[in-house]
Amino acid sequence: MKNIIISAIVMAFVLVSCNQKNKQTETTTTETTATISQLYACSMHPEVTGKKGDKCPKCGMELTEPVLQKEPVKNQEETKATDTVAKTEVTNSVATVSPKDYANDIITCYLNLKNKLAKDDSKGAAENGKLLLASLNRFDTETLNAKQKKEYLDIADDAQEHAEHIGANAGKLEHQREHFVLLSKDINDLIKAFGSNRQLYQDYCPMADDGKGAIWISETKEIKNPYQGSKMLTCGSVKKTY
Repeated sequence: MKNIIISAIVMAFVLVSCNQKNKQTETTTTETTATISQLYACSMHPEVTGKKGDKCPKCGMELTEPVLQKEPVKNQEETKATDTVAKTEVTNSVATVSPKDYANDIITCYLNLKNKLAKDDSKGAAENGKLLLASLNRFDTETLNAKQKKEYLDIADDAQEHAEHIGANAGKLEHQREHFVLLSKDINDLIKAFGSNRQLYQDYCPMADDGKGAIWISETKEIKNPYQGSKMLTCGSVKKTY
């Protein structure tokens, strides 16, 4: 009789242990799957997603915004419905892109380029010069009226040349800065023509361009001079607020 009671107690203990282990395994698996499947988006271009820390191909910023995951589809009909909604969302998104949105994308690429020059990072400036060129080419001029289209094409024609030179001359920091002088004038004209979705500042360096002086556009009041870099990073002053 004692043996039967002892055996029953042992079996009960084994069953409880197994159940606890199964629950722990399920929890660990669920947490691991959630971590692996978590996507992050670019704060400037939410349609761009990937792993946390990846860089946005449009503006070069890291993907930091968690993307809300949808429930997995259960059957083929549900999959078709989801695809249809997704295509509609994309179509609607494209349809609502305004000239200011395109201009803001260009400005973001310019600011990333400016920050690389301020850090004396010629290679990084070249990479962002290429991204800026792509953004300039992406502007849909069909969204513009005749006057706006002429204004944009005049600005873009010049800006594309300078962005291309900066992108093709990694390692030649001073050459990149020479083109940045003229590029900054183009971006200033772009802001005047189309506006911006953020607070911006026009800064001025009296020593840039061989002492002739030059402007640049910044997203912060703090002076970080892209023409002087580490030599005189805080040289300059804020001339205008947009």
